[in-house]
Amino acid sequence: MKNILKKVLVIVFIAMVSCSNTEPKENFPKEALADTLLALDGTKTTLENVLNKYKGKTIVIDIWASWCGDCIKGLPLVNALQQQTKDSETVYVFLSLDKKQANWKNAIEKRKIEGDHYFIPSGWEGPIGKSVDLDWIPRYMVVGKDGKIKLYKAVKANDKKILETVKSDQ
Repeated sequence: MKNILKKVLVIVFIAMVSCSNTEPKENFPKEALADTLLALDGTKTTLENVLNKYKGKTIVIDIWASWCGDCIKGLPLVNALQQQTKDSETVYVFLSLDKKQANWKNAIEKRKIEGDHYFIPSGWEGPIGKSVDLDWIPRYMVVGKDGKIKLYKAVKANDKKILETVKSDQ
């Protein structure tokens, strides 16, 4: 009886996870595109402006925070990915979920993180986080040259799908 109950619970759990609301999206919703971001120099912009800035290029997005151990462990892997894609039209955009801008800026300098950096004032529960069903960081995404999301969710910088997606978009 206990074994049957365990099997039923496992099946229910798998069904719930499989049916969760994390369907990949091709585009960011209007609310996310309009969400305010802060650049390193303090100027305000939106996610839409950042994506438009790199229209026609492949964009790897890294949603991270300086307090996140997995994010910090992933940075050398992101750097390796950058080296593998340096001859392509690929740009790297880092979106920070830090609580304090000083921590964000210090981490970029200390870790020598190369790319385009933005701070998300609305945080984890803001329009950007909600639009991508953010449940873990780091979160890696790839936006294709056509502006559509090609890779919706990767949580490890060495996930083969990231490089495959970047290469297939060239």
